Amino acid sequence: MTTTDSVSVFAEGTFEEQIQELVDYVSRGSTEDERAAVLQSFQDIVKTDEGAKPIKEDEERRRHALTLVLDQTKSLGDGSEQEIEGFFNLLFSHLLTLWPTDSPETKLHVFSLLGVLAASPSDHASVKYRIISNIFNATPRGSALRLPIYTALLQVAAANGELGTLRLSRNDVEQWLQEWDISSEERSQFLKSIVDAFIKSGLSETAYQYTLSYVSSLPTSSPECQSAAIDAIALALGLPSLFDLDPLFKLDAVVAAKDHELFSLLQVFLNGGLPEFRSWLEKHPGTLEKYELDQAQLERKIRLLSFASLGFAHIGHDLPYSEVASTLQIELNQVEKWAIDVIRTGLLLGKLSQTTQSLHVYRSSARTFEREQWEALEKRLVAWKAGLASVLEVVTSAQKRGNGSGVSEVVQQAVQTGESVQVDTA
Repeated sequence: MTTTDSVSVFAEGTFEEQIQELVDYVSRGSTEDERAAVLQSFQDIVKTDEGAKPIKEDEERRRHALTLVLDQTKSLGDGSEQEIEGFFNLLFSHLLTLWPTDSPETKLHVFSLLGVLAASPSDHASVKYRIISNIFNATPRGSALRLPIYTALLQVAAANGELGTLRLSRNDVEQWLQEWDISSEERSQFLKSIVDAFIKSGLSETAYQYTLSYVSSLPTSSPECQSAAIDAIALALGLPSLFDLDPLFKLDAVVAAKDHELFSLLQVFLNGGLPEFRSWLEKHPGTLEKYELDQAQLERKIRLLSFASLGFAHIGHDLPYSEVASTLQIELNQVEKWAIDVIRTGLLLGKLSQTTQSLHVYRSSARTFEREQWEALEKRLVAWKAGLASVLEVVTSAQKRGNGSGVSEVVQQAVQTGESVQVDTA
């Protein structure tokens, strides 16, 4: 489900006729006496006494009439999904017309309507999504009301396990947070609600992306920030297919947690290998259980990261199976299995050779990109530049001779050289 910037509400008739329709709908499930009382109250409000202003010129009476309907709206009502959606669209349209968007009255009524929608039966999930989306889209883009409205939509979707239907993107969220007239605390709380919704829906990898934004939004010295930073580390380490930990490590809040036991574990995954991980385990018994981290999954992760680091040091060269086995602390006959696994993750690209018992590395990912990695990249670029100079000489010579085969040879050399200098950062 996508969100747009406007919602059309098609309603014919005068104000009195439209409110009459709302009154008729909202009182459908009432007893005859209750229905009669509501209708009489409505008629008393819209009746224009002799010498008084007609209701179309009397904003106070129009507000009173709509408030009557709002106060009677305690459920989705007894109607089809089309009727339910139309009722709430018309109701909210009049609400925004009669009161300023960010007035206390509008806020009070919107919160009341959101409560009604949230409490309604789950078998009306699709119409609830549409109604709340319509309310969100009808609200001016800069309004602070968009925050609680979309939060309600998140909660409804998460409760029904259908968060994917919202098609929420980080670009949308970043744009909204720039537009909405809300405090920094409210921005942080909204990001936290997104994180919680994705975690509740079992979408932890997506939740992690919003976790980075959430932690960044908090004041570094606040207790909430310190707790959020630790939770972010635990979430990142616990994700089997998340290998790019550098963005997390660069957050000020995470660095501020340098004395925490999980921070030292994060450093192992950024710079260490299996020996450092096992050493950490000996020094911190019970920590994995405390943060619900699986040791076997972490061992697999550190092995794959160690394999990628080993590959990064051998880009353009053959990496012997024996060196891989030593680094990953595995049997020689298990190397090819781990090579296939690391290639599948996208951390490394290479070609296995059983004949030479080696892996030719075309490219590999660095866990971090600091001075050491820049120096390695510089060396490869210098070598590439020298190789290109040789290629240029051959091309020039071939052109002078008019030798097509010579040019073809150069192309092959260029392809091989290009493969040998590809460098990615995870």
